[in-house]
Amino acid sequence: MSLSLTNSITVQSRARALVPLCVGAGAYLFFLYIGDTLLQDSDSFWQIKIGQWILDHHALPTTDFYSFTRPGEPWISTSWLSQILFAVSYAQWDWAGPVVLTALAIAASAAVLVYLLDAHLEIPRSVLFAMLAVLLSLHHILARPHILALPVMIAWVGILMNAADRKVTPSWVWLPLMSLWANLHGGFVLGLALIGPMALDAIWTLDSGKQIRLLARWFLFGVAAMAAACVTPYGWRTLLGATNILNLGELLSVISEWMPANFASFSAFEGAILGLIAIGLFRGLTLSPPRILLILLFTWMGLTHVRSIEAFAFLVPLALAKPLGEKSPLPQADAQAVQSTPARYVTVMGALMIAAATWTSTSIYMSHHRFTFTMGQTPVAAVDLLRERKAQRIFNAYQFGGYLISRDIPVFVDGRAELYGEKFVMDFFKATEGKKPELLPRLLDEYKIDATLLGADTPGPQILDHIKGWKRLYADDIAVIHVRDGEPAAAPAKP
Repeated sequence: MSLSLTNSITVQSRARALVPLCVGAGAYLFFLYIGDTLLQDSDSFWQIKIGQWILDHHALPTTDFYSFTRPGEPWISTSWLSQILFAVSYAQWDWAGPVVLTALAIAASAAVLVYLLDAHLEIPRSVLFAMLAVLLSLHHILARPHILALPVMIAWVGILMNAADRKVTPSWVWLPLMSLWANLHGGFVLGLALIGPMALDAIWTLDSGKQIRLLARWFLFGVAAMAAACVTPYGWRTLLGATNILNLGELLSVISEWMPANFASFSAFEGAILGLIAIGLFRGLTLSPPRILLILLFTWMGLTHVRSIEAFAFLVPLALAKPLGEKSPLPQADAQAVQSTPARYVTVMGALMIAAATWTSTSIYMSHHRFTFTMGQTPVAAVDLLRERKAQRIFNAYQFGGYLISRDIPVFVDGRAELYGEKFVMDFFKATEGKKPELLPRLLDEYKIDATLLGADTPGPQILDHIKGWKRLYADDIAVIHVRDGEPAAAPAKP
Protein backbone atom coordinates (compact mmCIF):
# COMPACT_ATOMS: atom_id res chain seq x y z
CA MET A 1 0.00 0.00 0.00
CA SER A 2 1.48 3.40 -0.95
CA LEU A 3 2.26 6.06 1.64
CA SER A 4 -0.29 8.49 0.14
CA LEU A 5 -3.05 5.89 0.26
CA THR A 6 -2.17 4.99 3.85
CA ASN A 7 -2.31 8.64 4.90
CA SER A 8 -5.63 9.07 3.10
CA ILE A 9 -7.15 6.12 4.95
CA THR A 10 -5.81 7.42 8.27
CA VAL A 11 -7.35 10.87 7.70
CA GLN A 12 -10.65 9.24 6.77
CA SER A 13 -10.56 7.17 9.95
CA ARG A 14 -10.05 10.29 12.03
CA ALA A 15 -12.98 11.93 10.27
CA ARG A 16 -15.15 8.83 10.77
CA ALA A 17 -14.76 9.20 14.54
CA LEU A 18 -16.59 12.54 14.36
CA VAL A 19 -19.32 11.46 11.98
CA PRO A 20 -21.71 10.08 14.66
CA LEU A 21 -21.36 13.29 16.65
CA CYS A 22 -22.01 15.41 13.53
CA VAL A 23 -25.10 13.37 12.67
CA GLY A 24 -26.34 13.64 16.25
CA ALA A 25 -25.79 17.40 16.31
CA GLY A 26 -27.66 17.79 13.03
CA ALA A 27 -30.59 15.69 14.27
CA TYR A 28 -30.69 17.66 17.53
CA LEU A 29 -30.78 21.06 15.82
CA PHE A 30 -33.43 19.88 13.37
CA PHE A 31 -35.77 18.69 16.12
CA LEU A 32 -35.08 21.76 18.19
CA TYR A 33 -36.18 23.87 15.22
CA ILE A 34 -39.42 21.89 14.83
CA GLY A 35 -39.76 21.43 18.58
CA ASP A 36 -43.45 22.35 18.70
CA THR A 37 -44.26 19.20 16.72
CA LEU A 38 -42.92 17.15 19.64
CA LEU A 39 -45.72 18.54 21.83
CA GLN A 40 -48.74 16.92 20.22
CA ASP A 41 -49.69 14.13 22.63
CA SER A 42 -51.60 14.80 25.84
CA ASP A 43 -49.83 11.88 27.50
CA SER A 44 -46.92 14.30 27.95
CA PHE A 45 -49.01 16.15 30.54
CA TRP A 46 -49.59 13.21 32.85
CA GLN A 47 -46.05 11.92 32.34
CA ILE A 48 -44.73 15.23 33.70
CA LYS A 49 -47.37 15.30 36.45
CA ILE A 50 -46.37 11.85 37.71
CA GLY A 51 -42.71 12.85 37.63
CA GLN A 52 -43.55 15.90 39.76
CA TRP A 53 -45.50 13.70 42.19
CA ILE A 54 -42.54 11.32 42.54
CA LEU A 55 -40.19 14.21 43.29
CA ASP A 56 -42.61 15.80 45.77
CA HIS A 57 -43.40 12.58 47.67
CA HIS A 58 -40.04 10.78 47.30
CA ALA A 59 -42.00 7.66 46.41
CA LEU A 60 -43.37 5.87 43.36
CA PRO A 61 -47.08 5.35 42.61
CA THR A 62 -48.55 1.92 43.24
CA THR A 63 -52.23 2.84 42.84
CA ASP A 64 -54.23 5.28 40.75
CA PHE A 65 -55.02 8.67 42.24
CA TYR A 66 -55.82 10.69 39.10
CA SER A 67 -59.17 9.25 38.02
CA PHE A 68 -62.56 9.03 39.72
CA THR A 69 -63.40 5.82 37.85
CA ARG A 70 -60.44 3.73 39.09
CA PRO A 71 -59.33 5.34 42.38
CA GLY A 72 -57.09 3.10 44.43
CA GLU A 73 -56.74 0.47 41.68
CA PRO A 74 -53.25 -1.09 41.40
CA TRP A 75 -51.09 0.78 38.90
CA ILE A 76 -47.35 1.21 38.58
CA SER A 77 -45.31 3.55 36.44
CA THR A 78 -42.83 1.62 34.31
CA SER A 79 -41.42 4.92 32.99
CA TRP A 80 -40.73 6.59 36.33
CA LEU A 81 -37.17 7.67 35.49
CA SER A 82 -38.23 9.27 32.20
CA GLN A 83 -41.08 11.02 34.01
CA ILE A 84 -38.67 12.48 36.54
CA LEU A 85 -36.38 13.72 33.76
CA PHE A 86 -39.31 15.35 31.97
CA ALA A 87 -40.62 16.87 35.22
CA VAL A 88 -37.23 18.35 36.14
CA SER A 89 -36.69 19.77 32.65
CA TYR A 90 -40.22 21.22 32.60
CA ALA A 91 -39.78 22.82 36.02
CA GLN A 92 -36.56 24.47 34.88
CA TRP A 93 -37.42 25.61 31.35
CA ASP A 94 -41.17 25.14 30.84
CA TRP A 95 -41.95 23.25 27.59
CA ALA A 96 -38.49 24.02 26.23
CA GLY A 97 -37.15 21.49 28.74
CA PRO A 98 -39.03 18.43 27.39
CA VAL A 99 -38.34 19.57 23.82
CA VAL A 100 -34.58 19.78 24.38
CA LEU A 101 -34.59 16.46 26.26
CA THR A 102 -36.47 14.74 23.43
CA ALA A 103 -34.23 16.29 20.76
CA LEU A 104 -31.16 15.09 22.65
CA ALA A 105 -32.58 11.56 22.80
CA ILE A 106 -33.18 11.53 19.04
CA ALA A 107 -29.69 12.92 18.48
CA ALA A 108 -28.22 10.15 20.63
CA SER A 109 -30.26 7.54 18.76
CA ALA A 110 -29.01 8.69 15.37
CA ALA A 111 -25.41 8.97 16.63
CA VAL A 112 -25.43 5.49 18.22
CA LEU A 113 -26.89 3.97 15.05
CA VAL A 114 -24.22 5.56 12.85
CA TYR A 115 -21.50 4.46 15.28
CA LEU A 116 -22.70 0.84 15.21
CA LEU A 117 -23.13 0.78 11.42
CA ASP A 118 -19.71 2.39 10.96
CA ALA A 119 -18.01 -0.91 11.82
CA HIS A 120 -19.34 -2.51 8.63
CA LEU A 121 -20.48 0.21 6.20
CA GLU A 122 -18.91 3.24 4.59
CA ILE A 123 -19.86 6.65 5.96
CA PRO A 124 -22.47 7.67 3.34
CA ARG A 125 -24.50 4.50 3.75
CA SER A 126 -24.33 4.68 7.57
CA VAL A 127 -25.58 8.27 7.56
CA LEU A 128 -28.27 7.46 4.98
CA PHE A 129 -29.62 4.62 7.12
CA ALA A 130 -29.74 6.93 10.14
CA MET A 131 -31.58 9.65 8.20
CA LEU A 132 -34.10 7.14 6.86
CA ALA A 133 -34.64 5.74 10.36
CA VAL A 134 -35.44 9.20 11.71
CA LEU A 135 -37.72 9.92 8.74
CA LEU A 136 -39.68 6.71 9.28
CA SER A 137 -40.08 7.49 12.98
CA LEU A 138 -41.29 11.08 12.60
CA HIS A 139 -44.93 10.20 13.34
CA HIS A 140 -44.00 8.83 16.77
CA ILE A 141 -41.24 11.25 17.81
CA LEU A 142 -42.95 12.96 20.75
CA ALA A 143 -41.98 14.27 24.17
CA ARG A 144 -42.69 10.92 25.82
CA PRO A 145 -40.64 8.23 27.60
CA HIS A 146 -40.29 5.87 24.63
CA ILE A 147 -38.04 8.41 22.91
CA LEU A 148 -35.73 8.73 25.93
CA ALA A 149 -35.35 4.94 25.86
CA LEU A 150 -34.72 4.79 22.09
CA PRO A 151 -30.91 5.23 22.17
CA VAL A 152 -30.71 2.58 24.90
CA MET A 153 -32.72 0.16 22.74
CA ILE A 154 -30.43 0.73 19.74
CA ALA A 155 -27.29 0.28 21.84
CA TRP A 156 -28.61 -2.92 23.47
CA VAL A 157 -29.61 -4.52 20.18
CA GLY A 158 -26.31 -3.42 18.66
CA ILE A 159 -24.47 -5.25 21.45
CA LEU A 160 -26.51 -8.41 20.85
CA MET A 161 -25.92 -8.19 17.09
CA ASN A 162 -22.19 -7.66 17.51
CA ALA A 163 -21.91 -10.69 19.79
CA ALA A 164 -23.92 -12.84 17.38
CA ASP A 165 -21.72 -11.74 14.47
CA ARG A 166 -18.58 -12.70 16.40
CA LYS A 167 -20.07 -16.01 17.62
CA VAL A 168 -19.61 -15.08 21.28
CA THR A 169 -21.78 -14.15 24.27
CA PRO A 170 -22.50 -10.47 25.00
CA SER A 171 -20.37 -9.10 27.82
CA TRP A 172 -22.11 -8.93 31.17
CA VAL A 173 -20.60 -5.48 31.53
CA TRP A 174 -23.54 -4.23 29.44
CA LEU A 175 -26.28 -5.58 31.75
CA PRO A 176 -26.73 -2.18 33.48
CA LEU A 177 -27.96 -0.95 30.09
CA MET A 178 -30.96 -3.25 30.48
CA SER A 179 -31.57 -1.90 33.98
CA LEU A 180 -31.51 1.64 32.62
CA TRP A 181 -33.95 0.70 29.85
CA ALA A 182 -36.32 -0.96 32.34
CA ASN A 183 -36.43 2.23 34.42
CA LEU A 184 -36.96 4.48 31.40
CA HIS A 185 -39.74 2.64 29.54
CA GLY A 186 -41.68 -0.61 29.45
CA GLY A 187 -40.40 -1.38 25.95
CA PHE A 188 -37.42 -3.15 27.55
CA VAL A 189 -39.34 -6.42 27.14
CA LEU A 190 -38.38 -6.29 23.44
CA GLY A 191 -34.72 -6.30 24.45
CA LEU A 192 -35.30 -9.41 26.54
CA ALA A 193 -37.29 -11.12 23.78
CA LEU A 194 -34.49 -10.57 21.24
CA ILE A 195 -31.91 -12.49 23.25
CA GLY A 196 -33.33 -15.83 22.09
CA PRO A 197 -33.27 -15.11 18.33
CA MET A 198 -29.80 -13.57 18.55
CA ALA A 199 -28.52 -16.62 20.43
CA LEU A 200 -29.79 -18.85 17.61
CA ASP A 201 -28.06 -16.61 15.08
CA ALA A 202 -24.81 -16.86 17.04
CA ILE A 203 -24.77 -20.68 17.09
CA TRP A 204 -26.20 -21.27 13.60
CA THR A 205 -23.02 -22.19 11.73
CA LEU A 206 -21.14 -23.84 14.61
CA ASP A 207 -20.74 -27.56 15.12
CA SER A 208 -23.01 -29.23 17.66
CA GLY A 209 -20.52 -29.30 20.51
CA LYS A 210 -19.77 -25.58 20.31
CA GLN A 211 -23.48 -24.84 19.76
CA ILE A 212 -24.45 -26.35 23.10
CA ARG A 213 -21.72 -24.55 25.04
CA LEU A 214 -22.43 -21.17 23.43
CA LEU A 215 -26.20 -21.57 23.77
CA ALA A 216 -25.76 -22.32 27.47
CA ARG A 217 -23.76 -19.10 27.90
CA TRP A 218 -26.42 -17.11 26.03
CA PHE A 219 -29.07 -18.69 28.28
CA LEU A 220 -27.21 -17.53 31.37
CA PHE A 221 -26.87 -14.07 29.85
CA GLY A 222 -30.64 -14.02 29.23
CA VAL A 223 -31.34 -14.95 32.86
CA ALA A 224 -28.96 -12.23 34.01
CA ALA A 225 -30.62 -9.71 31.67
CA MET A 226 -34.03 -10.55 33.11
CA ALA A 227 -32.66 -10.07 36.60
CA ALA A 228 -31.16 -6.75 35.51
CA ALA A 229 -34.57 -5.68 34.19
CA CYS A 230 -35.95 -6.18 37.70
CA VAL A 231 -33.43 -3.75 39.20
CA THR A 232 -36.12 -1.08 39.54
CA PRO A 233 -38.06 0.26 42.51
CA TYR A 234 -40.89 -2.13 41.57
CA GLY A 235 -38.69 -5.23 41.30
CA TRP A 236 -40.23 -8.17 39.43
CA ARG A 237 -43.53 -6.29 39.09
CA THR A 238 -41.85 -4.22 36.39
CA LEU A 239 -42.10 -7.22 34.06
CA LEU A 240 -45.85 -7.55 34.66
CA GLY A 241 -46.48 -3.81 34.34
CA ALA A 242 -44.63 -3.65 31.04
CA THR A 243 -46.69 -6.46 29.48
CA ASN A 244 -50.14 -5.37 30.68
CA ILE A 245 -50.64 -3.13 27.65
CA LEU A 246 -50.36 -6.16 25.36
CA ASN A 247 -53.45 -7.72 26.97
CA LEU A 248 -55.89 -5.04 25.82
CA GLY A 249 -57.16 -7.02 22.81
CA GLU A 250 -59.60 -5.08 20.62
CA LEU A 251 -58.72 -1.80 22.33
CA LEU A 252 -55.31 -1.71 20.65
CA SER A 253 -57.06 -1.35 17.29
CA VAL A 254 -58.67 1.99 18.25
CA ILE A 255 -55.74 3.71 19.97
CA SER A 256 -53.94 5.49 17.14
CA GLU A 257 -50.37 4.48 17.97
CA TRP A 258 -51.37 0.83 18.42
CA MET A 259 -53.28 0.62 15.15
CA PRO A 260 -51.91 -1.46 12.25
CA ALA A 261 -50.11 0.31 9.40
CA ASN A 262 -52.44 1.77 6.80
CA PHE A 263 -51.44 1.37 3.16
CA ALA A 264 -54.48 3.15 1.69
CA SER A 265 -52.02 5.78 0.45
CA PHE A 266 -48.30 5.50 -0.13
CA SER A 267 -46.24 6.04 3.04
CA ALA A 268 -42.58 6.15 4.00
CA PHE A 269 -42.98 2.79 5.77
CA GLU A 270 -44.34 1.22 2.61
CA GLY A 271 -41.41 2.62 0.68
CA ALA A 272 -39.00 1.24 3.29
CA ILE A 273 -40.44 -2.27 2.98
CA LEU A 274 -40.18 -2.13 -0.81
CA GLY A 275 -36.66 -0.76 -0.51
CA LEU A 276 -35.72 -3.59 1.83
CA ILE A 277 -36.89 -6.14 -0.72
CA ALA A 278 -35.02 -4.30 -3.48
CA ILE A 279 -31.76 -4.25 -1.48
CA GLY A 280 -32.01 -7.97 -0.85
CA LEU A 281 -32.59 -8.73 -4.52
CA PHE A 282 -30.03 -6.28 -5.90
CA ARG A 283 -27.21 -7.11 -3.52
CA GLY A 284 -27.91 -10.82 -3.47
CA LEU A 285 -27.78 -10.94 0.32
CA THR A 286 -27.52 -14.30 2.03
CA LEU A 287 -28.69 -14.25 5.64
CA SER A 288 -28.93 -16.97 8.23
CA PRO A 289 -32.48 -18.22 8.90
CA PRO A 290 -32.50 -16.72 12.44
CA ARG A 291 -31.56 -13.30 11.06
CA ILE A 292 -34.18 -13.56 8.32
CA LEU A 293 -36.77 -14.34 11.00
CA LEU A 294 -35.51 -11.36 13.02
CA ILE A 295 -36.04 -8.98 10.10
CA LEU A 296 -39.46 -10.49 9.47
CA LEU A 297 -40.27 -9.96 13.17
CA PHE A 298 -39.36 -6.25 13.01
CA THR A 299 -41.42 -5.90 9.82
CA TRP A 300 -44.40 -7.69 11.37
CA MET A 301 -44.20 -5.42 14.43
CA GLY A 302 -44.33 -2.31 12.24
CA LEU A 303 -47.24 -3.70 10.20
CA THR A 304 -49.19 -4.63 13.34
CA HIS A 305 -48.66 -1.46 15.40
CA VAL A 306 -47.53 1.86 13.91
CA ARG A 307 -45.72 2.70 17.14
CA SER A 308 -43.30 -0.16 16.35
CA ILE A 309 -42.19 1.37 13.05
CA GLU A 310 -39.26 3.09 14.79
CA ALA A 311 -38.05 -0.33 15.99
CA PHE A 312 -38.16 -1.49 12.36
CA ALA A 313 -36.42 1.68 11.20
CA PHE A 314 -33.52 1.59 13.66
CA LEU A 315 -33.03 -2.15 14.14
CA VAL A 316 -33.30 -3.57 10.61
CA PRO A 317 -30.15 -1.66 9.50
CA LEU A 318 -28.26 -3.28 12.39
CA ALA A 319 -29.35 -6.72 11.19
CA LEU A 320 -28.25 -5.95 7.62
CA ALA A 321 -24.99 -4.11 8.37
CA LYS A 322 -22.61 -7.06 8.43
CA PRO A 323 -24.08 -8.85 5.36
CA LEU A 324 -24.02 -5.58 3.41
CA GLY A 325 -20.52 -4.79 4.59
CA GLU A 326 -19.22 -8.17 3.43
CA LYS A 327 -20.24 -7.23 -0.11
CA SER A 328 -17.87 -4.24 -0.08
CA PRO A 329 -15.25 -4.49 2.70
CA LEU A 330 -13.90 -1.26 4.17
CA PRO A 331 -10.21 -0.33 3.75
CA GLN A 332 -8.22 -0.77 6.96
CA ALA A 333 -6.27 2.11 8.43
CA ASP A 334 -3.04 1.79 10.36
CA ALA A 335 -4.20 1.39 13.98
CA GLN A 336 -1.10 3.05 15.45
CA ALA A 337 -1.59 6.16 13.32
CA VAL A 338 -5.27 6.43 14.09
CA GLN A 339 -4.72 6.04 17.86
CA SER A 340 -1.74 8.40 18.04
CA THR A 341 -1.83 11.42 20.35
CA PRO A 342 -2.19 13.99 17.51
CA ALA A 343 -5.09 12.02 16.03
CA ARG A 344 -6.85 11.89 19.38
CA TYR A 345 -6.18 15.60 19.91
CA VAL A 346 -7.79 16.47 16.58
CA THR A 347 -10.77 14.25 17.32
CA VAL A 348 -11.31 15.73 20.80
CA MET A 349 -11.00 19.29 19.54
CA GLY A 350 -13.44 18.58 16.71
CA ALA A 351 -15.92 17.09 19.16
CA LEU A 352 -15.64 20.11 21.48
CA MET A 353 -16.18 22.50 18.57
CA ILE A 354 -19.30 20.62 17.45
CA ALA A 355 -20.67 20.61 21.01
CA ALA A 356 -19.93 24.32 21.46
CA ALA A 357 -21.59 25.23 18.16
CA THR A 358 -24.65 23.16 19.07
CA TRP A 359 -24.95 24.76 22.50
CA THR A 360 -24.57 28.25 21.05
CA SER A 361 -27.25 27.56 18.44
CA THR A 362 -29.56 26.28 21.16
CA SER A 363 -29.08 29.38 23.30
CA ILE A 364 -29.66 31.77 20.39
CA TYR A 365 -32.77 29.94 19.18
CA MET A 366 -34.36 29.57 22.61
CA SER A 367 -33.75 33.21 23.44
CA HIS A 368 -36.44 34.27 20.96
CA HIS A 369 -38.66 31.18 20.63
CA ARG A 370 -41.23 29.92 23.11
CA PHE A 371 -42.44 26.33 22.73
CA THR A 372 -46.16 25.71 23.16
CA PHE A 373 -48.29 22.59 23.33
CA THR A 374 -50.66 21.73 20.47
CA MET A 375 -53.92 23.60 21.13
CA GLY A 376 -56.05 20.68 19.98
CA GLN A 377 -54.98 18.79 23.11
CA THR A 378 -55.46 21.70 25.52
CA PRO A 379 -59.10 22.83 26.01
CA VAL A 380 -58.02 25.73 28.22
CA ALA A 381 -61.19 27.87 28.04
CA ALA A 382 -63.53 24.91 28.47
CA VAL A 383 -61.64 23.62 31.51
CA ASP A 384 -61.55 27.12 33.01
CA LEU A 385 -65.34 27.19 32.76
CA LEU A 386 -65.69 23.74 34.33
CA ARG A 387 -63.47 24.75 37.24
CA GLU A 388 -65.45 27.94 37.68
CA ARG A 389 -68.64 25.86 37.88
CA LYS A 390 -66.94 23.41 40.26
CA ALA A 391 -67.79 20.37 38.14
CA GLN A 392 -66.81 17.24 40.06
CA ARG A 393 -67.31 14.27 37.73
CA ILE A 394 -66.37 15.15 34.16
CA PHE A 395 -66.90 12.70 31.30
CA ASN A 396 -63.84 13.71 29.28
CA ALA A 397 -62.54 12.83 25.82
CA TYR A 398 -59.63 10.38 25.80
CA GLN A 399 -57.23 12.99 24.40
CA PHE A 400 -58.14 15.52 27.11
CA GLY A 401 -57.27 13.24 30.02
CA GLY A 402 -53.64 14.29 30.26
CA TYR A 403 -54.48 17.98 30.27
CA LEU A 404 -57.12 17.53 32.98
CA ILE A 405 -54.59 15.67 35.13
CA SER A 406 -52.17 18.57 34.68
CA ARG A 407 -54.93 20.86 36.01
CA ASP A 408 -55.51 18.60 39.06
CA ILE A 409 -58.97 17.57 37.88
CA PRO A 410 -60.00 13.90 38.37
CA VAL A 411 -60.53 12.22 35.00
CA PHE A 412 -62.98 9.70 33.61
CA VAL A 413 -60.31 8.23 31.34
CA ASP A 414 -56.81 9.08 30.12
CA GLY A 415 -53.93 7.54 28.19
CA ARG A 416 -53.19 4.87 30.80
CA ALA A 417 -55.36 2.34 28.98
CA GLU A 418 -53.87 -0.62 30.88
CA LEU A 419 -55.33 0.85 34.09
CA TYR A 420 -58.90 1.07 32.78
CA GLY A 421 -59.00 -2.21 30.89
CA GLU A 422 -60.27 -3.25 27.48
CA LYS A 423 -64.04 -3.31 28.15
CA PHE A 424 -64.19 0.04 29.94
CA VAL A 425 -62.28 1.98 27.27
CA MET A 426 -63.98 0.16 24.39
CA ASP A 427 -67.42 1.03 25.83
CA PHE A 428 -66.24 4.64 26.09
CA PHE A 429 -65.08 4.77 22.46
CA LYS A 430 -68.20 3.04 21.14
CA ALA A 431 -70.41 5.45 23.07
CA THR A 432 -68.65 8.65 22.01
CA GLU A 433 -67.79 7.67 18.43
CA GLY A 434 -71.38 6.76 17.54
CA LYS A 435 -70.85 3.01 17.13
CA LYS A 436 -73.12 2.26 20.09
CA PRO A 437 -74.71 5.58 21.08
CA GLU A 438 -77.10 3.82 23.45
CA LEU A 439 -74.13 3.22 25.77
CA LEU A 440 -73.61 6.94 26.33
CA PRO A 441 -76.57 7.70 28.65
CA ARG A 442 -75.87 4.50 30.59
CA LEU A 443 -72.26 5.51 31.25
CA LEU A 444 -73.29 9.03 32.22
CA ASP A 445 -75.78 7.71 34.77
CA GLU A 446 -73.63 4.82 36.02
CA TYR A 447 -70.74 7.11 36.90
CA LYS A 448 -72.96 10.01 38.07
CA ILE A 449 -71.51 12.44 35.53
CA ASP A 450 -72.43 16.11 36.00
CA ALA A 451 -70.60 17.52 32.94
CA THR A 452 -69.05 16.26 29.71
CA LEU A 453 -65.97 17.55 27.91
CA LEU A 454 -65.72 16.05 24.43
CA GLY A 455 -63.85 16.95 21.24
CA ALA A 456 -65.61 19.43 18.98
CA ASP A 457 -64.90 17.33 15.90
CA THR A 458 -66.25 14.03 17.30
CA PRO A 459 -69.78 12.55 17.17
CA GLY A 460 -70.17 12.62 20.95
CA PRO A 461 -71.46 16.21 21.29
CA GLN A 462 -74.02 15.69 18.50
CA ILE A 463 -75.29 12.56 20.24
CA LEU A 464 -75.59 14.43 23.54
CA ASP A 465 -77.57 17.19 21.84
CA HIS A 466 -80.37 14.63 21.38
CA ILE A 467 -80.21 12.89 24.75
CA LYS A 468 -82.98 13.91 27.10
CA GLY A 469 -81.80 15.54 30.29
CA TRP A 470 -78.66 17.07 28.81
CA LYS A 471 -77.98 20.45 27.24
CA ARG A 472 -75.04 22.05 25.45
CA LEU A 473 -73.45 24.68 27.65
CA TYR A 474 -70.30 25.72 25.83
CA ALA A 475 -68.48 25.08 22.55
CA ASP A 476 -65.38 26.27 20.78
CA ASP A 477 -63.10 24.86 18.07
CA ILE A 478 -61.51 22.42 20.52
CA ALA A 479 -64.11 21.17 22.99
CA VAL A 480 -67.84 21.05 23.77
CA ILE A 481 -69.37 21.02 27.24
CA HIS A 482 -72.74 19.48 28.11
CA VAL A 483 -74.39 19.60 31.53
CA ARG A 484 -77.56 18.13 32.94
CA ASP A 485 -80.79 20.09 32.46
CA GLY A 486 -81.50 22.45 35.28
CA GLU A 487 -77.91 23.73 35.48
CA PRO A 488 -77.59 27.53 35.14
CA ALA A 489 -76.52 28.84 31.75
CA ALA A 490 -72.96 29.85 30.97
CA ALA A 491 -71.44 32.44 28.69
CA PRO A 492 -72.45 32.22 25.02
CA ALA A 493 -70.61 29.57 23.03
CA LYS A 494 -67.75 30.76 20.88
CA PRO A 495 -68.18 30.48 17.13
